[in-house]
Amino acid sequence: MAVHEHSHRTPGIHLSLRRHRTGSAVAVSSRLGTRTAPARALASLRLLTGFVFLWAFLDKTFGLGYATASGKGWIDGGSPTKGFLSSVAAGPMASAFHSWAGAGWADWSFMLGLLGVGAAVMAGVALRPAAVAGTAMMALMWIAEWPPARHLSDGTPTMSANPFVDYHVIYAVALIAVAAAGAGTTWGLGRLWAKLPAVRDRAWLR
Repeated sequence: MAVHEHSHRTPGIHLSLRRHRTGSAVAVSSRLGTRTAPARALASLRLLTGFVFLWAFLDKTFGLGYATASGKGWIDGGSPTKGFLSSVAAGPMASAFHSWAGAGWADWSFMLGLLGVGAAVMAGVALRPAAVAGTAMMALMWIAEWPPARHLSDGTPTMSANPFVDYHVIYAVALIAVAAAGAGTTWGLGRLWAKLPAVRDRAWLR
């Protein structure tokens, strides 16, 4: 009788195990899919944000005819900072920005910042230093445009769309997000970068 009961129950046990294993496989597959989708989304955000910085560098360097007119690029003797900083007409640092406009150190700092942040973020390496540098650049540009102002120094309306959050803030948050998430490992060189001896023991370089 015991043997009969055992042989009677075994198929049910096997069926239950098969269902359990199948359910577990589906659950694991679902979790992997969920992890992959956010990773790819963050990698896309990383690439797009990096390209914003890299394109700005290329346009200002070579005068591609978009924000910088042809023939007025950095290699043609133009200043990447003079036009923007000299036109600042609101905010607590307006006079300081005017004094920086066109200065050699300002041009070099700005352009190296654009190139460094853009190249690092697109490659997926040194995301943390890039996030710090990029956020500092965006903070200075936010202050230069000064969205909280309703009027410029000559009294004309600023037409500010939002007194606090503009595209500079969005770019800064995007840089911080991809760095915090380690988004350089998907579609990037983040894993190889992290294995370098100089980087492996210094988390702040990742």
